[in-house]
Amino acid sequence: MQIHDLKPKTKQKKSRQIGRGGKRGTTSGRGTKGQSARAGNKKRPELRDIIKKLPKLRGYRFSPNSGNALPVNLATIDKKFVSGEEVSAKTLLEKGLIDSKKGKMPAVKILATGTLTKALNFQGLKVSASALAKIEQAGGKVS
Repeated sequence: MQIHDLKPKTKQKKSRQIGRGGKRGTTSGRGTKGQSARAGNKKRPELRDIIKKLPKLRGYRFSPNSGNALPVNLATIDKKFVSGEEVSAKTLLEKGLIDSKKGKMPAVKILATGTLTKALNFQGLKVSASALAKIEQAGGKVS
């Protein structure tokens, strides 16, 4: 083995071929002129332009808030309300237990966490089965 027989462990990276000096000549296989012959050419999908031209009501048409009821526990209701009082979405909003969603009254569901010691009247609210039992046990009503 002589010094001229030695080869480097890794081959040298080939230089990138460009229009002036590459093997493909002047246009480098891009054809002549036009958008796709230029640097930075990337045609966006035609559908995107169509979507952009439409009026601003785009995307899926559903309310993201429609299916999700806000949970409120019996323990928090017990702290804020007096016996015989009416519990509705409006009164819960007034007492600060729930927040309105984009200026609208949200759907509310009463859950059974905690205990209820007062007889309260629940109106227009979803109530879980175990919460209903606790409300009736305390002498309250659900309508």
